[in-house]
Amino acid sequence: MSRPLSSLAVFHLRRRSLLRGNLLVLGSLAASFPLSGFPVSRRAPLLVVPAVLALCGTLETLRCLRPRWSLYHGGVILLLFMDMMSICLILFFLFSPYLF
Repeated sequence: MSRPLSSLAVFHLRRRSLLRGNLLVLGSLAASFPLSGFPVSRRAPLLVVPAVLALCGTLETLRCLRPRWSLYHGGVILLLFMDMMSICLILFFLFSPYLF
């Protein structure tokens, strides 16, 4: 017996989901490359959308932290570092054409 897809935590916004947070961040990062025209730096104010979605994904990952330290807690902290690197890259794509 398999569960229906609607019972997964990914589809319920009130429940914590690491998968939802990671998909938001990595999807935003993947979308930011074509939007920025990566090898050639060009201005793209539309990159604000992936930046906001990546921040929302980071907050979703942050919700999954537990108060006591465990290996799960350490894994979530590693995922938060990955989220921060992705947000920094998206913000670099957003602001670098205006600075250089």
